[in-house]
Amino acid sequence: MKKIKNPIYLLLTFSAITIFFYSCSKDSPTPDPTPTPTPTADTFIRAADMSFLPLIESEGTIYKHNGMPENALTTLKNAGCNAIRIRLWKDPSDSHSGLAEVKALAIRAKNAGLKVWLTVHYSDTWADPANQTKPTAWQSLSFTDLKIAVASYTTTVLNEIQPDIYQIGNETNDGMLWPDGKLSTNESQYLQLLQTASSTIRSVSPATKIMLHYAGIDAGATYYFNKVSNIDYDYIGLSYYPIWHGKVLSNVATAVNSLSQAHNKKVIIAETAYPFTLGYNDYTNNIVGQNDQIIPTYPATNDGQKNYLLALKSLLKQTSNGIGFCYWGGEWIAFRGPTSTNGSTWENQSLWDFNNNALPVMDAFSQN
Repeated sequence: MKKIKNPIYLLLTFSAITIFFYSCSKDSPTPDPTPTPTPTADTFIRAADMSFLPLIESEGTIYKHNGMPENALTTLKNAGCNAIRIRLWKDPSDSHSGLAEVKALAIRAKNAGLKVWLTVHYSDTWADPANQTKPTAWQSLSFTDLKIAVASYTTTVLNEIQPDIYQIGNETNDGMLWPDGKLSTNESQYLQLLQTASSTIRSVSPATKIMLHYAGIDAGATYYFNKVSNIDYDYIGLSYYPIWHGKVLSNVATAVNSLSQAHNKKVIIAETAYPFTLGYNDYTNNIVGQNDQIIPTYPATNDGQKNYLLALKSLLKQTSNGIGFCYWGGEWIAFRGPTSTNGSTWENQSLWDFNNNALPVMDAFSQN
């Protein structure tokens, strides 16, 4: 998820993050054994990022379907979702999105019949185009030792969680593990770090698909994937949000076709979202709240949100190598109450409404 766009967003989002604490869902099964992945077929991926779910459930929030309480993963699975994306931070300050919590959520997802897509930030906190901070434990390592640490950590993640899809870094437009792996200033080192992670995945878990992730559909994506053309990976992942990446859906198709043809890869819209209202359900400022931030064809209504995602899905299916999408922040409802200032910046783009009831957009996860 792209995190750096406006000062209000920075202030409120990161103030919320600082108080997140470790929690596992009270209905989580025993966290082992982890099901071993089988090779992920190149079928159309209909995913949802549910990384906040353990935290939100721990504070007493109940998700609903047709007005009745229902496990959020069950709702998604029944709607046609076939994969759950989960972010992983190495040593977060409060253990939220740490290995133990992520493993527990991954097991829940697999037990629900859903594939697990890990987005490994290689950081203790949010990694995005403007922030790729090395984990604290790795700050003083030499570059040689940093590569060893990446290989060791990647091996641990694979052995503990065994994901179906492993995303190396998050929105790595300018590399990761800065400054050592900053693409614009240390290209060779970034490529070495990337190759270290990739070769480790291939060795430890050959069935796991490897994704590289760029935020946007602009010329920078062409530049980035040209730079990593010698890396062994399977999927090109792109973030696409109309507020930041343009309001012309046909440009998504152009980018997908161009990148897939140039690199002979499958392409996934790894992050997207859309509002069902421009209203608020807490006092935490929302990212999207104005009509000029959305596509005029798709108003901020229940039907507008649903039709946006259906259109994006249809567009991807019509491209030569578009292989799926992931809805980001669908679980991030206003879980701390209507007057909270550290709740959600995203509740009007979630997959559940202001009464925590599943929205019509769920229909877009169907196989059709």
